[in-house]
Amino acid sequence: MEENALEIEAMRILVESLISYKGSLVGTPAAYTAKKNRKENERTKVSKDMLNYDQVFIRDFIPVALLFLIKGDFEITINGKLQLIKGKEIVKNFLEVTLELHQQERSSTFLNTGRVLMPASFKIIKKQGKEKLEPDFGQHAIARVTPVDSSLWWIILLRAYWKATGKTALVHRIDFQEGIRLILELCFSDRFDREPTILVPDGACMIDRRMGIYGYPLEIQVLFYAALRAADELLDRKNHSNKELIPEIKKRLIDLANHMRDEYWMDMEELNKTYQYNVEEYGETAINKYNIYANSIPYANLDDWIPEDGGYLIGNIGPSQMDFRFFSLGNLMAIVSSLATKDMSEKIMKLIKERKKELLGQMPFKICYAAIDGQEWKIVTGCDPKNSPWSYHNGGSWPVLMWMWAAAAQKVGEQEYLNFASSAIELAGKRLQKDEWPEYYDGHTGHLIGREARRNQTWTCAGYLLAKELIGKDGSKHLKLIGFDDYIEPKSKALSSKL
Repeated sequence: MEENALEIEAMRILVESLISYKGSLVGTPAAYTAKKNRKENERTKVSKDMLNYDQVFIRDFIPVALLFLIKGDFEITINGKLQLIKGKEIVKNFLEVTLELHQQERSSTFLNTGRVLMPASFKIIKKQGKEKLEPDFGQHAIARVTPVDSSLWWIILLRAYWKATGKTALVHRIDFQEGIRLILELCFSDRFDREPTILVPDGACMIDRRMGIYGYPLEIQVLFYAALRAADELLDRKNHSNKELIPEIKKRLIDLANHMRDEYWMDMEELNKTYQYNVEEYGETAINKYNIYANSIPYANLDDWIPEDGGYLIGNIGPSQMDFRFFSLGNLMAIVSSLATKDMSEKIMKLIKERKKELLGQMPFKICYAAIDGQEWKIVTGCDPKNSPWSYHNGGSWPVLMWMWAAAAQKVGEQEYLNFASSAIELAGKRLQKDEWPEYYDGHTGHLIGREARRNQTWTCAGYLLAKELIGKDGSKHLKLIGFDDYIEPKSKALSSKL
């Protein structure tokens, strides 16, 4: 009964926060503020200054949308009244509204590529009795960074909607097909770069502030891979406009899979190879392709931290740069999307279990490990006080990541990992309810509620509920919405040992 009450409360927050546009429910804001007398209602702790937490964010709405697709039509009592919520219809409305923002002509010249990007968020402006959508493509965001992940998440969600409904009518609509093409054409556009990965600036994803991920951050590459796989299924083969794009997707998928598995994978075997690197190598036979210098690699820490039978995908790689931080979203979604091979997936899950003190602590899940501090923190973050060591995106704990952990455990399919995740998620739920569903937690163990964390964060509520669904008896069925069954095999013999 206690657990059921906890789930009901989390779902009630989601339902009460739903935003309407022209008579249709189109999404949930980042954080929920009760509409009642705020002096009497404890849910007013959301924020002193809402900033943009009252807007609908694409990345924040993803777990809510996936939960609504799983629930379908359901009833819930709000303020003593029984309400029917049509989950799949809400997701459809959200997809249509965000596509409208994606394709609308904008007179602003601040960003030439704005028309082919999805906004980070949107809000509804009411003026003279009329409603208008106002998107944020980065022009209002802190540090004015353009979101890259929003477009990729949108394609992934569109596939999830198609999987949940079995209907192709929406997916094959001319405007939706064009939307997919425009996003991918931007990703495929010519640039001063020769890698199959996407070059992006700091702040272009969930880690939306300066955190030293400029270049080829793992999160974007994994989402790009998942979006390519989703698009390959969604694009209408009968549509002549897709004729040239489909083979390009297939080629990019193979190149990207091989590149990520070869260059980003780190276990004890790879660490030993890296330890033996020579520098200033030239030509096709070069092993140290990126000219990584030994003094830049924290061998002692990695030697102690990586389990003998564990491994993970590093955070970034580029000229003289290897970011050895463990980034949770990238590693977990690499498992779910089958970018990580079966062997790699098991090694990532082993690492998570053996390093539970560091990665899980009191509240799953660390967004990255380890935190950067001292002089490095000053240089990398620009002395960002919100990203002080073990806070926010610098080693903070984000409960929303529990749904990805649950999905990864379900994908690997071993009971030991399912039980391990299930136990931690159960404990986290009770704490989240007590703490009023915060956005994130601070500290080495994630024991402190984030100093600037908003309460009643909708993706925290949805992350917990979705994790419960994915870890439950129907979890393998629900995983089909977001996961991919088959693996793209490597093309080089060098990679065969990693499978």
